[in-house]
Amino acid sequence: MHSVRCWVSGRVQGVYYRASTAEQAARLGLKGFARNLADGRVEVLVCGPEEAVQALIKWLWVGPSAARVIEVRTEHAGLAPEAFPSEFTTD
Repeated sequence: MHSVRCWVSGRVQGVYYRASTAEQAARLGLKGFARNLADGRVEVLVCGPEEAVQALIKWLWVGPSAARVIEVRTEHAGLAPEAFPSEFTTD
């Protein structure tokens, strides 16, 4: 299992970004969460098979149609699958 933390910048709040991310993550069978940050970014923490995680990261660059992504920063999270909720969530 692979775990990654992502920070997505651009017009990503108020455009259905978190919910769309959760839908995409569910399609890929991933665990984790997406949440808004006070600085206007969205943080995504994701865990699952490396190919599926990489597919979600690729999708984060696009997002829903109203989003305008300008940057996706990633780092290895190093968390065990047990540290994640049973399904992808938003808050």
